[in-house]
Amino acid sequence: MKKRVIIFASGNGTNTQNIIKYFENSKRVAVVCVLSNNKNAMVLERSAALHVEALAFTKAQMLSPQGVLRILKNRKPDLIVLVGFLLKFPEIIIDAFPNKVINIHPALLPKFGGKGMYGNHVHKAVVANKETHSGITIHYVDNQYDKGEIIFQKKTLLAPKDTPKDVAVKVQFLEHQWLPKIIEQILINPDST
Repeated sequence: MKKRVIIFASGNGTNTQNIIKYFENSKRVAVVCVLSNNKNAMVLERSAALHVEALAFTKAQMLSPQGVLRILKNRKPDLIVLVGFLLKFPEIIIDAFPNKVINIHPALLPKFGGKGMYGNHVHKAVVANKETHSGITIHYVDNQYDKGEIIFQKKTLLAPKDTPKDVAVKVQFLEHQWLPKIIEQILINPDST
């Protein structure tokens, strides 16, 4: 039986699309649902176009046992992946799926993490701090922003002239390259992560 992945995303959805395509013909892993707190998010259209169930929800539904938690329990995910998901993930879901919720962060944690540190905010901070490297961190989600156990990090070299947009391009390249592989490792060969 295939391992089941559910993705939470808030925005454009290129990472989600990349993950869905990576597992499209897999005999071992399937993305079964994409959930978004933004009913107008492009990620919902991208997912539906790839024949993956795509659902929007409200903040109230996310915090209710009868809302998103029920959706998740009905779909029985082996792994929940937060990909550009902008809300703090609720304890009610983390507690129901212990060690089954991961997040990708667009920096090398513990640097540039925490509340308000997402997307371009992170890349601007990296450039302002004159960092020589940035990268990605894939980590388990706990009840604090970006504090869960780190599963995987990969870094990329930055040039002194790099703008936040340049950093974003380099980081997204790493996200697309590594996130599907790490999801697969966690589900198929957890001892190797």
